Amino acid sequence: MSNRIFITGIGTGVGKTLTSACVTEALCADYWKPVQTGLEEGTDTETIRSLLSNTTSVCHKEVYCLREPASPHLAARMEQVQIEVAPILQQATVIQPADRPLVIEGAGGLMVPLNEEVFTLDFILQLQANVIIVAQNYLGSINHAMLTARVLQQQKAPVLGWIFSGEYHSNEDDIVRWSGYPKLGRIPQVQQVDKAFVKQTAEQLKGIISAAGYPH
Repeated sequence: MSNRIFITGIGTGVGKTLTSACVTEALCADYWKPVQTGLEEGTDTETIRSLLSNTTSVCHKEVYCLREPASPHLAARMEQVQIEVAPILQQATVIQPADRPLVIEGAGGLMVPLNEEVFTLDFILQLQANVIIVAQNYLGSINHAMLTARVLQQQKAPVLGWIFSGEYHSNEDDIVRWSGYPKLGRIPQVQQVDKAFVKQTAEQLKGIISAAGYPH
């Protein structure tokens, strides 16, 4: 089993970064967001670093940092930068810990383009990473969730399961049943997200994710 976990979402703003923090904390894993866009709002790496309590996890530096809050290929085009996948894959090998997982956070969903030819889905397959899908309930979310599940199934990508964020809705039980992917947990909506919340949520996730073969 690959010791890489790729956090993807059914769309933008569904809770990937908070989920990444909780999974990283649960497994004392390393964290990496190879391509960061929207620099004016700060980086997800900085956010993750501020939310972790354990002293084992390392938050690794991005390979590409782009100012525009847009898809990587568009942000790169606006800055006249070419995102190359080869150096990202090479860096993944360099930073991969020997004894714990590497949690990799993507930008948006599976069909977000990294450059003119490579989509996030292609990148996941090249990384040989196990996938956790983050979903949230909103109008249209069933369609987005099932399209995400279907394309992962078609590509035979290894999927650990779903993590749901926000308020509970019965839709998530339907999505689990229809997709055949298990529910790993949920991250509730709270007023304040801090280290204590991430640590508490991580404790709830630890056993379930570890059951998939991950050390902690």
